[in-house]
Amino acid sequence: MNAAAKLGAYVLGLTVVFGGALGVGQVAGPTAAPAQVEDHAAMAPQEDHAAMAPQGEHEQTKSDTPRGLQVSENGYTLNPLTTVKAGEPTDFRFTVTGPDGRPVTDYQVEHDKKLHFIVVSRDLASFQHLHPVQDGDGAWSVRLTLADPGVYRAFADFAPVGGGNLTLGADLLAAGDYKPQPLAPVTRKAEVDGYTVSLAGDLVPGQASKLTLSVSKDGKPVTDLQPYLGAYGHLVALRAGDLAYLHVHPEESVKAGPEITFYAEMPSGGDYRLFLDFQHDGKVRTADFTARASGAGPAQPGTSGHGH
Repeated sequence: MNAAAKLGAYVLGLTVVFGGALGVGQVAGPTAAPAQVEDHAAMAPQEDHAAMAPQGEHEQTKSDTPRGLQVSENGYTLNPLTTVKAGEPTDFRFTVTGPDGRPVTDYQVEHDKKLHFIVVSRDLASFQHLHPVQDGDGAWSVRLTLADPGVYRAFADFAPVGGGNLTLGADLLAAGDYKPQPLAPVTRKAEVDGYTVSLAGDLVPGQASKLTLSVSKDGKPVTDLQPYLGAYGHLVALRAGDLAYLHVHPEESVKAGPEITFYAEMPSGGDYRLFLDFQHDGKVRTADFTARASGAGPAQPGTSGHGH
């Protein structure tokens, strides 16, 4: 079987697994593959009056669908404009169009940035937290490398001026012979660049769960963490399978480590990948864990006020 056929079979299998096991067909929006040309008609909201609402005056509706599963929400759509080849650095471009069909140009600054851009492989083995640059016409660009062939999920986390915070997701395809990695086992410790990060606390679906991550190096607690994007740590949680998304920010603390405390509400039971960004000695590092949400709790979709 050639490479294209293998990848096609993988993507078909991926659709069956996600749709059957997790009901993605009921909760997720349309999946957007990278394209050179925007198709606003295909991605526009179903309600005509929503598509015609002026930017900044569009009515925000609360959805029970977990974040990141939809390419369009409240009239806003994520539009990839660039194809990506595996292993080749690419100046990746995309837009976020508003209810009027035009690229959004005005964003609120959240955690020092107008837009956070997260790219992960569908098997959750690869994670990138990027910060694109916006041009005068509203298009965003960022240097992006997808190291291996496969399917990736890109998340745009932002708040347009006049609107609430949104997380939109779209799939990116890097053609080639793809071999998905198994999900990393559940663990309480992660090692990165000589640092050890320990996780305390349990995930309970449907309610805010306290998570404390402690950073040490060479067996000694790190007490001089440096702020990164206005905080001592940023935590992204992704549900295994459909990649439901939470971006969680820590409690404010006058202490620069070793502990960073978060409250995160998982939309359901199951396995999640947790990615912690922290900065020390002038460099940002990412520690990753697999954690399981279980136990009693109202397993309702959505996220708490501590994450978005």
